[in-house]
Amino acid sequence: MPEDASLSRSQLVRLIAGGAVTLAGAPVTDVKAKVAAGDVLEITVPPATESHMAPEAIPLSVVHEDDDLIVIDKPAGMVVHPTPGTPSGTLVNALLAHCGDSLSGVGGEKRPGIVHRIDKDTTGLLVVAKTDRAHHGLSEQFAKHTVERVYAALVHGAPDAADPRLRGLRGVGFEPGNVMRITTQLARHKTDRQKQAVLFEGGRHAVTRARVVERFGTPAKAALMECWLETGRTHQIRVHMAYAGHGLIGDPVYGGRRKLAGGGSAAEAVAGFARQALHAKILGFVHPGTGETLRFQAELPADFRDLAEILRRSDTDTSV
Repeated sequence: MPEDASLSRSQLVRLIAGGAVTLAGAPVTDVKAKVAAGDVLEITVPPATESHMAPEAIPLSVVHEDDDLIVIDKPAGMVVHPTPGTPSGTLVNALLAHCGDSLSGVGGEKRPGIVHRIDKDTTGLLVVAKTDRAHHGLSEQFAKHTVERVYAALVHGAPDAADPRLRGLRGVGFEPGNVMRITTQLARHKTDRQKQAVLFEGGRHAVTRARVVERFGTPAKAALMECWLETGRTHQIRVHMAYAGHGLIGDPVYGGRRKLAGGGSAAEAVAGFARQALHAKILGFVHPGTGETLRFQAELPADFRDLAEILRRSDTDTSV
């Protein structure tokens, strides 16, 4: 196939089955049909069909948009893709309304091409394809782990290379600059299908790096972390930080509603924080159409900034 056709294997299977592929004018409908040197096959790609999902006029914070893709700063509480439990009000519904006819078709349907996701209550940057070309190009970069993804997180405690507990924890190591590297396998939890579990056999390979940006308290009751993904698995940062003993503040799934020691206004703010304190702040990739390297940065959302400031004021010693 010509590279610029950007047709996936599944699309080609559907086109063959639908009689859209011909050899010497006759349809070829058997995907296992033999071809010979010199055969010329013609493929008729029909116009993209309308999506079965409904467009909804939901406000979006658009960071960048061109003919191939769109970068969104997603708010907390928004699901990326419709599911049986959340059939509407999602980012996809909003993009269908926002992009309209500029969606040239992904997989034969006029819809946004979701190449990665962030959790409902995680905020920050997300890139979405508007064309098949962009969908293939971005998907390949995510598969090869060449996309730059950096997150800000507020966690309980503060990891330290001198901590003997962390030094002895399987899969955890430290690189120069006090950068913690967590390497495990991740898979669905055996008893709670909504959770991911750390494994060392089976599952999918997952690597997270994290460093402390700011400590709150002496000893540290909490910390502002910078986390970046080498791989991108479901809940990866959340489950890895919890595994290291420094779960995200507000995380209802992996944090166990852990309380901040010492009480006071900071403890009250942490207890009242209604979501995991995680923000996708930097996203960098190569534009699949132009070859240009793009890098975007999103400011911390107000609730995240406010919580960090309360933690900061609770103790004057914030040095790293």
